[in-house]
Amino acid sequence: MIILAILVTLAAIGAMCWLLFALAVFALPFLIGFTAAGWAHTSGAGWLGALIIGFVGAGAILIIGQLLLAFARPLWLKLLIAIAFVTPAAIAGFYATHGVVKHAVPSETWQLVLSVIGAIAIGVVAFAQVTTMGLAAPGPAGRNVSRA
Repeated sequence: MIILAILVTLAAIGAMCWLLFALAVFALPFLIGFTAAGWAHTSGAGWLGALIIGFVGAGAILIIGQLLLAFARPLWLKLLIAIAFVTPAAIAGFYATHGVVKHAVPSETWQLVLSVIGAIAIGVVAFAQVTTMGLAAPGPAGRNVSRA
């Protein structure tokens, strides 16, 4: 029974890490949507209004980010937009890694070191997702088309 509990715990940690890597690029839209929903709820919109405002805010940030990356010309501007998406993901990666590591490593120094390594890993994955999976501009059409 104890072995089964250990295996289920490891599987759950693995699933959460996979979710963190897969959804890291959506940390900024989630943050904006959550903030907008909180603002709407405290201003008297109610739960339903706050939920709608949160989803609209998150979707708007994601769409605006995709459009800015698709149509921005200077590379430095695209890099700034990518960093805006990567920074909340890296912060979330730091705290997620720290939450796992603090139960396994007794030394606070090593907890911080491993948490920073986790933040860097999540940040790199988020940057790769931002630049390759639909948030970056596609290449010019017709480049690899053979001519008859």
